[in-house]
Amino acid sequence: MAADVPPPNKSDDSSRLRSFAKYSGLGFQMLAIIGLCTWGGLRLDEHYHTDRPWFTLGLMVFGLIAATYQIIRGVSRNE
Repeated sequence: MAADVPPPNKSDDSSRLRSFAKYSGLGFQMLAIIGLCTWGGLRLDEHYHTDRPWFTLGLMVFGLIAATYQIIRGVSRNE
């Protein structure tokens, strides 16, 4: 015989969906920040005809730091 299991709570489902949307949004933000910084660095290296990809490396590191800061700020926010 089946055990009496209460139906899932609607507020529990909505909080799961809200947290899923929040964290997947943070992932897309991280991807966008790093991608745009890298793309900008490539364009600057191409424009200034640099021997080594200094703009790409610099902006990529900046993008990693900015994305990490954005993730920490988003996760630590109490909502």
